[in-house]
Amino acid sequence: MTVVVSGVGVVLPRARSAPELMAPVAEAPPVEPKDLVGRKGLRYKDRATQLAYCAADAALRHAGLLDDGGLRVPGGSVAVVASSNYGNLDTICRAIDTIAEQTAAAGSAMDLPNASSNVIASSVAIRFGLRGPNLMLCNGATSGLDAVHWAATLIRGGRASRALVLGVEPDNESVRAFTGGARTIDGAAALVVESEESAAERGASAPAVLGDYVRGAGLGRTLERLARTAGDRPALWHLPEQRAAAVPDTLLEGVDRHDLAEVFGLGSGALGVLQCAAAVGWFAQGGAGPVYATAGTDADDASAGLALHGRAAA
Repeated sequence: MTVVVSGVGVVLPRARSAPELMAPVAEAPPVEPKDLVGRKGLRYKDRATQLAYCAADAALRHAGLLDDGGLRVPGGSVAVVASSNYGNLDTICRAIDTIAEQTAAAGSAMDLPNASSNVIASSVAIRFGLRGPNLMLCNGATSGLDAVHWAATLIRGGRASRALVLGVEPDNESVRAFTGGARTIDGAAALVVESEESAAERGASAPAVLGDYVRGAGLGRTLERLARTAGDRPALWHLPEQRAAAVPDTLLEGVDRHDLAEVFGLGSGALGVLQCAAAVGWFAQGGAGPVYATAGTDADDASAGLALHGRAAA
């Protein structure tokens, strides 16, 4: 089954669309969720969930699944797969500090729902009425690409006709303390992925096709496996989250490289979703040929790769 990307939502300080991930604006203020989705429903929601609301709204509208009247397809047909490694870290740190300094009873009842690691995926599903399978991934560097893969797996397995994939990371004191001072993207990206048949039935455009996905130990070996399964040599390579200088020149030698982290900051669990959104933006600007999205390192720890292919509008 062919799985396509039919919608993209990007909510970053320097990018509000897929093409701007490839050519961001010079400067921009932090994202203000109330300006994008209104104030209703934001109270007591953590920063990550608010950012996810904004990206989800943009992606669902771009795909033609949502308008001012609400969801335009059955809620049970839409799955939600979200990825964030630091999404509710500030809530957890605040709760731990309260318990250590006072007692567990002193904690805020309003903070309790946000202490659950799946709060982003569940809150988005409730807000938009998405009643399909609901998954939250928080598994390190490959989390974003894994989320895209599992969304495609749900569709190919017949569990849902389409899926909303979210990647979000907030920037706050708790995250900076945990990451040694690194600033995250403080934003979110979302994709709507669905079967080619589902998109065709709705008359929806699908600017990108999800290709092969591989996961294993070591970036080099992952790229070798991806090249064998994907076939064509990539025209663009989205680098994993590490200093570009740390990626050996011998890997995909001669292929254009793009480092989203260098431009936007630490993507972590959102990186893979951002890379796929950037690939859609590259295709929209006339880019041709496969795009590789990758996460992980060239050491023996987990790495993942996904090939995306552009498709001309009908």
